Amino acid sequence: MTLSASLSAQIPYPQTPVRPVTDDYFGTKVIDNYRWLEDDNSDETKAWVESENKVTHDYLSGIPYRDKVHARIESLYNYPKYSSPFAKSGWYYFYKNDGLQNQSVLYRQKGPDGTPEVFFDPNKLSSDGTVALNNVSFSKNGKYAAYSIARSGSDWEEAYIKDVVTGQDLADTLRWLKFTGLSWLGDEGFYYSRYPTPDEKTKMVNQNQFHTVYYHQIGTPQTDDVLVYADKDHPLRTVGAFTTEDNRFLCLSTSEGTSGAELMARDLSGGEKDFSLVIPGFATQPSFVDNDGGRLLILTNDGAPNYRLVSIDPHHPEKDHWLTVIPEKPEALQSVSTGGGYLFASYLKDASTKVYQYTYKGELVREIKLPGIGTAGGFGGEHDDKDFFFTYTSFAYPPSIFHYDIASGKTTLFRKAEVKFNPDDYQTDQVFFTSKDGARVPIFLTYRKGMVRNGANPVKLYGYGGFQIAMTPAFSVSNVVFMEQGGIYAQVSLRGGSEYGEAWHEAGMLHHKQNVFNDMIGAAEYLIKEKYTSTAHLAIQGGSNGGLLIGACMTQRPDLFKVAIPQVGVMDMLRFQKFTIGWAWVTEYGSSDKQEDFAYLYGYSPYHNLKPGTAYPATLVTTADHDDRVVPAHSFKFAARLQACNAGPNPVLIRIDSKAGHGGGKPTAKIIDEAADILAFTMYNLEMEFK
Repeated sequence: MTLSASLSAQIPYPQTPVRPVTDDYFGTKVIDNYRWLEDDNSDETKAWVESENKVTHDYLSGIPYRDKVHARIESLYNYPKYSSPFAKSGWYYFYKNDGLQNQSVLYRQKGPDGTPEVFFDPNKLSSDGTVALNNVSFSKNGKYAAYSIARSGSDWEEAYIKDVVTGQDLADTLRWLKFTGLSWLGDEGFYYSRYPTPDEKTKMVNQNQFHTVYYHQIGTPQTDDVLVYADKDHPLRTVGAFTTEDNRFLCLSTSEGTSGAELMARDLSGGEKDFSLVIPGFATQPSFVDNDGGRLLILTNDGAPNYRLVSIDPHHPEKDHWLTVIPEKPEALQSVSTGGGYLFASYLKDASTKVYQYTYKGELVREIKLPGIGTAGGFGGEHDDKDFFFTYTSFAYPPSIFHYDIASGKTTLFRKAEVKFNPDDYQTDQVFFTSKDGARVPIFLTYRKGMVRNGANPVKLYGYGGFQIAMTPAFSVSNVVFMEQGGIYAQVSLRGGSEYGEAWHEAGMLHHKQNVFNDMIGAAEYLIKEKYTSTAHLAIQGGSNGGLLIGACMTQRPDLFKVAIPQVGVMDMLRFQKFTIGWAWVTEYGSSDKQEDFAYLYGYSPYHNLKPGTAYPATLVTTADHDDRVVPAHSFKFAARLQACNAGPNPVLIRIDSKAGHGGGKPTAKIIDEAADILAFTMYNLEMEFK
């Protein structure tokens, strides 16, 4: 018996009570044995969480090298981390983490060579680092900074205003903000989005309804804020406000979910009181970029699956009046930003960033040269800026900051990350495989040089596959530790993302969702066929929608993987729309409330497709008590049923973090603890040694 099997055989799983609840979906009876775990406020659920965490803690503590894994991750993570500086009213602002600070600190300095001073330190907001700085927005002339904070990883935010000169906060306090920007009108006030005050007991689980936009005048109480936009006929919509840099236009973007938007605008220079409909919802996915005088620049996939930039007169928004500024290209246009009077268009070429500089009339100035295959971001600034900074990273290239001169196009390295490892020891390849229906799907493979394709290499296969989110190269300390020990990190660009435009997204959503799981399974089969690894050495991992991915793959092909790590996953596809913001995912998944969607969702819902008597991979489910994006009930119910169904020798555990949420704002200490637990569990169950 192997060490991991021996440890697994000793696991005293909690006896989770079975209390069947039967739902009737269009004549199909569906039994939910663990509905009671959806009440995370009950004493019984809290006791279950405590007992499950004890079992998991005891197992992880029994891994001989768990502490060594933690120490190595902590050591590598302990390097200064900087954001790209941005200019505002004579100051350069940037975030810095000394290495192991729980939250990054916002600094400022005069000019690129000035002496840094602390502008805002979120570590002082709590003793354990669980209060995070979410958003900072400076007023037009830099007199004030509006900022929002979030507690314990929740999506709920509070907003405050800081006087930039004195560094003191004003008395203003705004509550119950969620999914919002802070968009200033001059130095007098700003627009934001919020929900009605929720019930305190159910604020972490109840459905979010009636998103509205308000205007806050500085120096006044929130109760005096002016209602700017509300839609009482459609409670399940989100709306965000955006002011153009010159403050001429107030723009609104309304969505019925994560796919599709409706755009409206108001010309403030002419004293308009009503919004004009610019693009009706919700067949396309447009977004505001800027204005060019009286016209609006809008990124759209209307007639362009790979997206294009168009110029629209908001008073004559008919399509035959549209002007194309940047036409559609074979590569997928991800975003367009502005700075120094130019446009910066960011594309993906086989999931790697390409950036081009254009004039506002659409004339190509140049391609911005990047160090290689990787991910770059942060292009742009204000209209009067002469330069800006951007960040570039890849799998073995820690995030480094480059200075860009807008006029000349000269790029120079400004700050290199100092991580205690040698990037030259690693290499990244991109390979392609053919999925079940013939689609050509890319995989990035990163590993120590000298790797031999002998079918016995440990592989961690990571994917997401949804919501137009592209999986591009990124640096991870945890992955470096895995590769140091002989592992291969494989990242697959599944359908459902934006890597190849809207067609790639649509091929992995709604009734095409199975394509995503087929792609992930196909990637695993390819890596085995090409002798990179074998089933006994293969782990799969993903979070959120990627957690759903892992749940679906391990229930459809439990024989294919040795380890599965579903993190904060959407596991109950019949009830996700009933909690917090889950209704917004109906445009991506469909809804069990619709007969045409029910059977498809029921066919792959991870929670419902666990089968008694099946040997499942070694599984570590992860979630957190303050996750109000994907409520922890998904993971609770999945883990309870998985433990009841599993007939094999592999451990099936759940790790439930406290004072943490879906992932955003998580303090460094918790990031390292979780990464160490996941990596130790993965390596141990892949029968890896730690050298």
